[in-house]
Amino acid sequence: MVERTPIFDAICQIVLFLGLIVAVLPFLIVVIAATHDIPTVNMVPMPLIPGHDFLANIQEAWTRAHLGQKIFNSIVFAAAVGAGKVVLASMAAFSIVYFRFPGRWLIFWAIFITLMLPLEVRIVPTYAVAANALQPFQAILDITGLSALIAKVSGIEVKLQWGLLNSYTGLVLPLVATATGTFLYRQFFLTIPDEICEAAKMDGSGPVRFFLDVLLPLSKSTMIALFTIMFVWAWNQYLWPLLATTDPAYGTAVTELKELIPSNYGVPDWNVAMAGTLIVMLPPLILVIVMQRWFVRGLIATEK
Repeated sequence: MVERTPIFDAICQIVLFLGLIVAVLPFLIVVIAATHDIPTVNMVPMPLIPGHDFLANIQEAWTRAHLGQKIFNSIVFAAAVGAGKVVLASMAAFSIVYFRFPGRWLIFWAIFITLMLPLEVRIVPTYAVAANALQPFQAILDITGLSALIAKVSGIEVKLQWGLLNSYTGLVLPLVATATGTFLYRQFFLTIPDEICEAAKMDGSGPVRFFLDVLLPLSKSTMIALFTIMFVWAWNQYLWPLLATTDPAYGTAVTELKELIPSNYGVPDWNVAMAGTLIVMLPPLILVIVMQRWFVRGLIATEK
C-alpha cells in the first residue's frame, strides 16, 4: 500500500530535483565550456552562457587526438568485450544450472568471489599473461622437466611465445570473463520452469539445441541489458588499454583524451579538452538511449 500526501509528494519532488541538478550540472558545465574560446573558458568564474566556438573546438579536438581511429578502436574493443562477456556468462550459467556435476556450486562461488578482485588488483599478472599467453604452459614444461627432455632428445629448445600486446585480442581477451554476467544469467535461468526443459527433452532436444533454441531467445532482454552494461564498462576502461597498447594504432578514445589535457607550460585550452570529452562520451550515450527499453526490461521485468 502506497500512501500519497501533498506534503510528502512535494518533498519527493524537491529531492528528485536536487538530485537532477547534482547529476546534470557537471555535464552542463562541460557542454558550456566546449562552446567558449580560450580567454573565456579560463575566466574565474567561467560564464555560464554558451559561446560561439563549439564547432571549432570539436574540429580541433577531433584532429589533435586522432579521434576517428581511436573511436573505431574503442567501438571494436567495447563491442567485443560486451559480446564475449554475454557468450561466456550465458554458457557458464547454463552449465551451472542445468548440469549436475560434483563441485558445481563451489565453482559458481569461486567465480562470484572474483567480484572482490577488480582489474586494478590483478593488473600485474594479467599483463604478464598478455605479454606471453603461453607462459603458464612453458612453466609447466620447465617444472616437469619436459622441456629439458625434448631439448636433449631432439636438440630443439622449447620456447613457447604468444604475445597479445598491441592487438585487439590482447585488449579483449583478458576482460571477457565476468562474475556479474554469470550471476545475472544464473538468476534468470533459475526462473525457467522445469517443464520447459522436460518438454524439450521429450521433443528430442539435446543440451546444445535447448540452449540455442530455447534459453537464448527467452533471455534476449537479459542479453541486451548485460551487453549494454559491459559495453559502457569496457568503453570507460583506462588503465588496461593504456598498458596493453604501446602502439598508438591500437589506442582507445578514452586513453587518447590525455592528448587534449594542457601540459604544465602549454596553452590552457580546456575548451578543446571538454569538446573532446563530449565526442568520446557520445557513442555509449547513444547506445544506452537506444537500448534503454530492453535494458530496463532485462533488469527489472516482472516476468523474470
